[in-house]
Amino acid sequence: MSASHDQGSEEQLRHELSGLLTYITRVRQEIASISRPADEEHHFNSMADQLDAVIKATDDASNTIMNCAEKNDEAVRALKKSIKDPAQLALLDQVTNNSMDIIQACSFQDLTSQRVTKVARSITYVEDRVAALAEVWGKEELDKVEVEGTHKSEDEKLLNGPALDPSQSIDQDAIDALFD
Repeated sequence: MSASHDQGSEEQLRHELSGLLTYITRVRQEIASISRPADEEHHFNSMADQLDAVIKATDDASNTIMNCAEKNDEAVRALKKSIKDPAQLALLDQVTNNSMDIIQACSFQDLTSQRVTKVARSITYVEDRVAALAEVWGKEELDKVEVEGTHKSEDEKLLNGPALDPSQSIDQDAIDALFD
């Protein structure tokens, strides 16, 4: 082999190794940013918790709505016993029909819950894969990698959404008092 051919091969090998090193560094940065994001808003655990909170909130709201509709239906049945006017009875029948429509419409919660649960499982799957990659790479090594945070305006920093733990949330009376 000639010296120039060896130099060309050596240069190509150096170039390929440099590209591979750049790629590996980028992969390590991405794994680090996913496994320990700069803020909670971008953390997989937080997303799964948020989705669980959506499921619970829609379930609670649906149950409250259905319970109220059932209580209205009970009240209508009680009123029907004392009312003889056909026009008023027809109105009460309409209220009963509306209550049944409300209860049927609340079945959305079950479908919504199933879909959100599928998304939460997908997030958990990705989170598990990232955790496995982080373990393979080594937590100590990933801790050395600098993770870029997102830049938020002062207003955006104030927007956190509802608290996941109801005991940490502001009650509606306190919010209403702000507007008084």
